[in-house]
Amino acid sequence: MSLFQSNNPVLSEKRFQSSVLDNIVDRENAMTTKGTMNKFGVLFLLMLATAYYSWKEFVGGGDVWTLIIISVVGGLVLAIVMAFKKHWSPFLAPAYALLEGLFVGGVSAFFEYQANSAQDGYKGGYEGIVVQAVGLTFAVVGAMYLLYKFKVIQATKKFRSIVLTATVAIGLFYLVCFGLVLADATLPSFLFQNTALGIGFSVLVVALAAMNLIINFDTIEQGVEMGAPKYMEWYGAFGLLVTIVWLYLEILRLLSKLSSRN
Repeated sequence: MSLFQSNNPVLSEKRFQSSVLDNIVDRENAMTTKGTMNKFGVLFLLMLATAYYSWKEFVGGGDVWTLIIISVVGGLVLAIVMAFKKHWSPFLAPAYALLEGLFVGGVSAFFEYQANSAQDGYKGGYEGIVVQAVGLTFAVVGAMYLLYKFKVIQATKKFRSIVLTATVAIGLFYLVCFGLVLADATLPSFLFQNTALGIGFSVLVVALAAMNLIINFDTIEQGVEMGAPKYMEWYGAFGLLVTIVWLYLEILRLLSKLSSRN
């Protein structure tokens, strides 16, 4: 019987099941919810540290875009390695968080100070947008946790299937867009424009990221119940960080589109 599945590529049933089969552990050395959240806290702090560095580099006129490209490529490589070497998570997950911070800090500073500079002669970005995005991200995470905790939304098989299909589609689309950026080609206009289509797309992706949180919570809980080994706490924390950062970035983009309409 299938115990659980995740639409987050780094949090899946097979990954947790294989870890249990490969490492028979007693409960004292098994994965716990508290341990996973503690590890998430460590990863979050590491990400904040490098995000601050990247932010300061942007403000100081440094070459942030090189940092962003390095962080995207490096983060992708680490994620792929962890998918096959889960027991390396205690070492690779912190490294991933450091790279993720470089990306988040640089992109956040861009939206705060420069994103709107080319529109209607306006010089500057969307002042205060990062604080708003952070606040809304925490609010959404809290709301989704409560909806999950009180079983208002449950991670059923059908729910997982729908969210998985949509997530994979968006992921492939973003990979194509990243390739266009590297090739210095034109990106689809609705990614940044404040048209009805552009705003609608952002709302859809924000909702999709939020739905992934439900599955992340359920996957971690099921991993604990299965008695996954201790190192899977790092793996679970890493997966949760991926989803929350994705949610934050999508909220940031949505707010920028709404702000530009004012």
